[in-house]
Amino acid sequence: MSMQPPSAEPTGWRALVRMAFANRSFLVGFIITALIAAMALVSFLWTPYDVTHLVVADRMKGLSAEHPFGTDHFGRDILSMIMVGSRNSIAVALVAVGIGMGIGVPLGCWAAARGGWIDEALMRFNDVVFAFPALLSAVMITAIFGPGAINAIIAIGIFNVPVFARVARAGALSLWPREYVLAARASGKGKALITIEHILPNIASILLVQGTIQFALGILAEAGLSYLGLGAQPPMPSWGRMLFDAQTRMMVAPHLAIFPGLAIVITVLGLNLLGDGLRDMLDPKLRRQR
Repeated sequence: MSMQPPSAEPTGWRALVRMAFANRSFLVGFIITALIAAMALVSFLWTPYDVTHLVVADRMKGLSAEHPFGTDHFGRDILSMIMVGSRNSIAVALVAVGIGMGIGVPLGCWAAARGGWIDEALMRFNDVVFAFPALLSAVMITAIFGPGAINAIIAIGIFNVPVFARVARAGALSLWPREYVLAARASGKGKALITIEHILPNIASILLVQGTIQFALGILAEAGLSYLGLGAQPPMPSWGRMLFDAQTRMMVAPHLAIFPGLAIVITVLGLNLLGDGLRDMLDPKLRRQR
């Protein structure tokens, strides 16, 4: 009687796909995020109505087959505005996170590699930046350069820099005493090369998870800035601006606030679920507990 060899566990991308389908948080978050991203991409090619076209005769209409989400106080289709507003929110948050990661990660890795007064100076500088939240930074930047999406991106990006710097520094500091890093140093490799070859690949997972979290916070920050009139300016639709315009018409037309509010909630929820799922999938300790 022949013995059947034990089936090997899937490795590589197959293992990742298997873990993704087994992780409900990641799966739900990925589906929501993918649908929001698809809606933003579709809005570049098609929307039910032109968001810059005003039809006063159709102002504040309720839900109908012609306008599934109703119309606003200028007669614009709310579904079309939400579709166009999604690409604005995603673009602002994505670029802001890119700025924070592109500047913060090298700073954090440099501080961990050098140590001493450089590490201390960079961390105290991070504390100073943390003292000015994204909203306050946007107010100061807007006072100098005027309101707009670019200034909102700069403000949110500046706030993200110390976040990624701290995460990168903490992850790098935990790796520098490891044996393989010590062996690389003993072989004559410099700190910059060690950071690129050994440190960054091993902290990429925590940076990815932090990126999804900051992406969700960037969506909220952009909506808050637009609500205050500091983000994207009319006629460009924005979820935060839509909420601002709806606040005085809640009793007459509640759908003006319900649908952009749901868009923000669903997008942030999807990104948070995606981040939680990535953390569970990429953390070996959490995987062993499941």
